[in-house]
Amino acid sequence: MTITHPLALRATDVSMAYGRDRIVHDASIALTPGCVTALVGPNGSGKSTLLRGLTALHRPSGGSVVFADGADASGLGERELARRIALLAQSHPEPSGVSVREVVAYGRFAHRGRFRTGDPNGADVIDRAMAATGIADLTDQPVSQLSGGQRQRVWLATCLAQQTGIVLLDEPTTFLDVRYQREILEIVRDLADDGVAVGIVLHDLEQAAEIADEVVLLVHGRIVATGTPEQVFTPERLTAAYEVPIDVEPVEDGLRIRPQRLRRRPAVSRAA
Repeated sequence: MTITHPLALRATDVSMAYGRDRIVHDASIALTPGCVTALVGPNGSGKSTLLRGLTALHRPSGGSVVFADGADASGLGERELARRIALLAQSHPEPSGVSVREVVAYGRFAHRGRFRTGDPNGADVIDRAMAATGIADLTDQPVSQLSGGQRQRVWLATCLAQQTGIVLLDEPTTFLDVRYQREILEIVRDLADDGVAVGIVLHDLEQAAEIADEVVLLVHGRIVATGTPEQVFTPERLTAAYEVPIDVEPVEDGLRIRPQRLRRRPAVSRAA
């Protein structure tokens, strides 16, 4: 797909909180056009919260999120933000009686006028988004009748239809089988290769090592390492972060990352 305004952003010393509980502490991260930046870390480390903070859906309690043109995310309205940045969240509404194409068309709301006018290229953008995600043949299908993997691709197509230069994805492969995980990751890689700045939260470290140009490792709400997968994913660093012994082995297409094998207790013979 052709991205009309390839933008990137930089978050500086961002803190995030829910009520009095601070979840993210002084995090700094940059998203670069053409690069996949993976946020990884143990459960509860603040990955998803930080990702939402980049969209201003969850306002940071400190620090700043600034686009490449100098615009501060906190000062932009919903429509302007939607022209700049798209988010694939973990959960979505389950629309009833709505077709695939109608859901993907939601992604064009920021490009339309008050009465859904003024978007002459919208239909073509929707077509390209559906083709890119492999759902063009599902255009008239009710979303409620699709499989989990198909629905995930529909929501990803909705993000693409926003036609932004930044796409954020929060655990897009969770609960999908191996085939759909692979398809989603290939689409994400294609986005970056087309010049989009991609931020993605992943639990699977091997997937992150394979797809990411840069990895950001969070532990207890703090960024403890940033760099290439080879720089960040060391046995010592991952063992400290996940509090379990982890082995890392370079392989042809990335890294093999595994917790050390469980030591089984010797079998106890039972007297007849």
